[in-house]
Amino acid sequence: MKDYYKILGVSEDASQEEIKKAFYRLAHKYHPDKGGSAEKFKEINEAYQILGNKDKRAKYDASKKAGFDFEGSPFGSGSQGSPFGSGFGFGRGFEDFEGFEGFEDLGDIFEEFFSGGPFGGTRQKNKRGKDIVVEVEMTLEEVFTGVQKNLSLAKFIVCPACNGTGAEPGAKMETCPSCRGTGQVHQVHQTFLGSFTKSGTCPQCNGTGEFPEKKCKKCAGEGRVKDIETISFFIPAGVQNNEVIKIEGKGEAGAKGEKSGDLLVKIHVKDHPYFQRRGDDIYYDLTVNFSQAALGDKVDVPTLAGQVELKIPSGTQQGKLLRLKGMGIPHLNGRGKGDMYVKIHIKTPTRLTRKQKELIEKLREEGI
Repeated sequence: MKDYYKILGVSEDASQEEIKKAFYRLAHKYHPDKGGSAEKFKEINEAYQILGNKDKRAKYDASKKAGFDFEGSPFGSGSQGSPFGSGFGFGRGFEDFEGFEGFEDLGDIFEEFFSGGPFGGTRQKNKRGKDIVVEVEMTLEEVFTGVQKNLSLAKFIVCPACNGTGAEPGAKMETCPSCRGTGQVHQVHQTFLGSFTKSGTCPQCNGTGEFPEKKCKKCAGEGRVKDIETISFFIPAGVQNNEVIKIEGKGEAGAKGEKSGDLLVKIHVKDHPYFQRRGDDIYYDLTVNFSQAALGDKVDVPTLAGQVELKIPSGTQQGKLLRLKGMGIPHLNGRGKGDMYVKIHIKTPTRLTRKQKELIEKLREEGI
């Protein structure tokens, strides 16, 4: 059970006037608009909604004395068995406070604040067009070199007739009567804690501060139309599978006065038939015969940059990794490259001629 007396910092025999003063002091101290804690501010109001009302305080004291586990909250939906009943929704019950003008409005303000309202911790974000997410496939060779890609997308684009203004070409732009050219509208709330101003984008001009004398016929004044746009962009070498590249301003065009969204390109690197990628290193399996592994050899191996010569040292064992320095994927930051590792597999023949058998028998006699 919450100790509302402790929350307000008063004794259990405190007068209503003392409770009122404690609430005023704490409300000003922890008000979020003054840098206070939103959770603490909410808790203080919860406590005062009970202790500031004589009848509710009496029920609370009786429940506390009897050891009743109070689970209800004046800011919640209530709970079965609560001495205060149910239906105390957020912002309700302020009418029960005698002598506190403005509590009805304060409930709405609290609700706006705790849901990220205009004077809370999360300010209203500027509107803009939607982001577009697409997936692009790449080969490992394209990851090695980087690649130019072209995409044709059906999306909102800036209206070519009015260039996004929403006005018919040649029409005059007038000052918006709703916001008087500021692009913002304001609403003032008066409460016992002071004045709170709610600001938002003007819905009539969409924040531009201007209103066309005549709307564009092509886009009906919206400043954008649906069309096909071909977008060309470069994907740098070294990108990872599932990496997302953001191309700013290439998403959906915003409505009149709004910024365009972004194009988010998710990279899908296709599996390679014989190369494996681990970070920026490349791995390749090479099969050699026994004589090559025992005596050493020079062989041509494929890389992402083309064929190169690889030296196999004499006495190479099964599973040995031979490194080709700098033959891996370029680092995305442009500083250097990964390496390529060739894993050696020694082939054991399954069919031998009589001469081969005789030679191997001689090798065995020599302890090889």
